[in-house]
Amino acid sequence: MVWVRGRLASTVSLSSTDIDLCQPESVDALRGVLHENDSLVIISALTPDKGKDVGTCMRNIQMGKHFSTTLEHSHCGHVVYIGSDAVYDDNANPVQETSCASPTGLHGLMHFVREQMLKHVVQQTKVPLMILRPSLLYGAGDTHNGYGPNRFLRLAKEGQPITLFGGGEEKRDHVYVKDVSRVTGLCLRHRSEGILNVATGSSVSFFDIAQIAVRLSGTDAEIKCLPRSNPITHRHFDITANLKAFPSFRYTPMEFGLSETFKHLTRVDR
Repeated sequence: MVWVRGRLASTVSLSSTDIDLCQPESVDALRGVLHENDSLVIISALTPDKGKDVGTCMRNIQMGKHFSTTLEHSHCGHVVYIGSDAVYDDNANPVQETSCASPTGLHGLMHFVREQMLKHVVQQTKVPLMILRPSLLYGAGDTHNGYGPNRFLRLAKEGQPITLFGGGEEKRDHVYVKDVSRVTGLCLRHRSEGILNVATGSSVSFFDIAQIAVRLSGTDAEIKCLPRSNPITHRHFDITANLKAFPSFRYTPMEFGLSETFKHLTRVDR
């Protein structure tokens, strides 16, 4: 959230080392740093690379219980919750904010449950709540190394083969992580409330992303294809709500975002 920090009067970033939201005592700890006119941005979650089991899901819901309990007893000025487009059915196309929330996995389910917790609380406290649902993210600082742009760039940089499922023909809407910060900053500035998907409106195949990664790397990294075990699914977004909310905002073109990410990877490894 560097973009946000650089444009707001005062910010406090809290990691799990500062306040562990999995622990009950986090309620009092968070209340101790939250003031009446503060805006609270919630991005805390155990991501799927940390576990896709019921236990991980329940720990995430426990976090939701604790920050929701905090908000029941501490009035702040604004809440922004950064969740995930995983709350939508995998077959929803094109995805809109009005699309039915019908998560097919535990990660999406826990985000939906946490959204409902927050909605319940702010109905009582009358604090404006903005729920952001980003699509797949890429960019500097990624620690997940999941299937997609960040992994492809790392592999290509090392000249290692990039392995795709099937022919890599599945299309997804990938969002540059700095754009999520920029959208968050706009929501904070306007004290926005409601639900907004964070997506570019342009879906690109994994094969095309792999090709860009190899081209940027300047290596001879090979693109390999594994036999497909699951049906092909695409995800597209209708970003009309984005355009109406922030008419002058423009998402970073994928090739430029990948280039910036690759430059960061190169600097880090020097």
